[in-house]
Amino acid sequence: MAEITFEITKELGVISETAKGWTRELNMVSWNDRDPKYDIRDWSPDHTRMSKGVSLTEEEMQKLVELFNARDEEDSFEE
Repeated sequence: MAEITFEITKELGVISETAKGWTRELNMVSWNDRDPKYDIRDWSPDHTRMSKGVSLTEEEMQKLVELFNARDEEDSFEE
């Protein structure tokens, strides 16, 4: 199996933290020397280990934000 390489090119923020110090983060990550993508996953405190996660292109992230914002608008009409 080929080795997977990664580089966190930009740390965008921590979403949550576990009692053991792992953090769920939104970052820009380059996998295998490819263009960076938005990436959501859990990281060990020293960023040497990670959980499974999801990587999104710019277009996918924009759509995710649109869907999230549309949900907020729909909820406000129900009040």
